[in-house]
Amino acid sequence: MQIQVNTDNFIHGDERVAEVAEAAVRSDLGHFEERLTRIEVHLKDQNADKHGPEHIRCTIEARPRGMDPLAAHHDAADIRAALKGAAKKLRARLSSEFDKQDAHH
Repeated sequence: MQIQVNTDNFIHGDERVAEVAEAAVRSDLGHFEERLTRIEVHLKDQNADKHGPEHIRCTIEARPRGMDPLAAHHDAADIRAALKGAAKKLRARLSSEFDKQDAHH
């Protein structure tokens, strides 16, 4: 499973951000690793230079084998919380879709 991390111009996409993103994805979605080809993580600062509550948006898109991509997003005050929230939502969506797919087989 390939993990790709993308950031906007206001979030510095350094190695530390990539490590935190990969750890969050592997923690919440790692048990689906055999069923996923790629995960894309998008981090965006919605307020740019201004500060405010829940200004970081994390969107995580999963590409399951043989299925259309699924995505989830979460807004939070910091990168770690946004990652965790989006990963948790995506885990629920993937579980539901895989359960439906497994029921048909």
